[in-house]
Amino acid sequence: MGLYEWSGRTIERHRSEIRNHLGFRECSVADADKLTGWLAGNVAHAERQSDRVREELLKQCWAERIEPPAPGRITRIVRSALHNAEETWFAKIAARLDAETTARVLALIAADGDAREVADNAQQEQEQEEVEDDQEDEGSVLALIKAMPGNVSLDSMLTEIRKLNAIRAIGLPTALFADVAPKVPAGWRFRAAVESPSHLRRRARNAPDATVTLPAALLVEREREVTDNLVDLLIATIHRVGARAERKVTEELINAFKRVSGKENLLFTIADASLTKPDGTVREVVFPAVRGGEQTLRELVHEFKTKGPVYRRTVQTTLKASYTNHYQRGLIELLEVLEFRSNNTAHQPVIDALKLVKRYAKAGNTTYYPLGESAPSTRAPSRTGPTWCTGPTPAVGVGSRAWCTRWLPSRRCASSCAARRSGWSALIPSATRRRTCPPTSPPAAWRTTPSCASRWTPETSPPS
Repeated sequence: MGLYEWSGRTIERHRSEIRNHLGFRECSVADADKLTGWLAGNVAHAERQSDRVREELLKQCWAERIEPPAPGRITRIVRSALHNAEETWFAKIAARLDAETTARVLALIAADGDAREVADNAQQEQEQEEVEDDQEDEGSVLALIKAMPGNVSLDSMLTEIRKLNAIRAIGLPTALFADVAPKVPAGWRFRAAVESPSHLRRRARNAPDATVTLPAALLVEREREVTDNLVDLLIATIHRVGARAERKVTEELINAFKRVSGKENLLFTIADASLTKPDGTVREVVFPAVRGGEQTLRELVHEFKTKGPVYRRTVQTTLKASYTNHYQRGLIELLEVLEFRSNNTAHQPVIDALKLVKRYAKAGNTTYYPLGESAPSTRAPSRTGPTWCTGPTPAVGVGSRAWCTRWLPSRRCASSCAARRSGWSALIPSATRRRTCPPTSPPAAWRTTPSCASRWTPETSPPS
């Protein structure tokens, strides 16, 4: 074989004889167009990696008894299939948006002033409240949506809430990408995240459908991410409030704590002195009998009080002050954008209590819930302990309870966080864009055929 000539008329004749013998044919222009269309409709619409599309092209050539084209021609066919499939998706996705929604999406990549004006107007219509000047975004709305969350704090929570409200203000349909393989909009999301608004605006001249679809994919993906960020911030905030309250109370008690030793001998000394002079006064008989006198007895009483229910009540008081003075606004606003659900009856009282909190979230300076409202009680999970769910409840009248509007939300948010940690509760976006929990198995429209791990077979009609 070392002397065989791999170019020229001889090898062309031999290749023709081999094709005729095996029943293959050369790849013509019509075959290339057919293969491109087949790849675009059956592979490239769900698989965006060129190497895997190339593998499916070679398999299809074998199935149709076509001699594989030259490597350069294969690359051109794969690129053409990927481009055609993407353009088809762009046209379908853009057609599902009405004129108003399209205008709001395009406003995101417009000038900063126009984008902020459109998004703020839509957000004001949804929230029906004015946004304070100190909370206004310094950059564009698109930059706000792209930004990652900050450290655990009230400001970070409020910023994530603003992001979620800004995304919902666009008003994208819930089933916009229902029939699209998840990896496809995920790729569009990263493209829209790295491209600047000026690049997207230039793209609008030649590819208007892509200009709408890419930001839409970014909004859909970011909505899920921001929701997850809010959940993480909620859990971290609740645990931070509890940890700070316990640490503060512990430090205060340690500074004031002085352990009294020899309690058994102290008890014997007091009993002996009392029996010796049973008619004497405490100051004349008991105090002189104890080493240290009255101060030692006071320290003994203080040591007893620092144990048991007194410590828990002190922690609750500190926690209540921290929540009321700082975190209440963020947690109440978070209930407006997230909805808690649970399929476990043990945690249903927590869900009912959060619904009660949400009903009276904007009741103004109301300190107590109206008579007749009952806050469902539940046994706290072991992770939170009794500190979150025990404590005195202000009473009004005889035989009735008045639940404090400033104290109940923090207790129920803590219980909900513990329930979510144990996997028995779910958090989903509320308002008009409700989503169900992800299914345990992919929908039929996302499943692949046995012969192609990356092939995606649509079995449902796309949403109109």
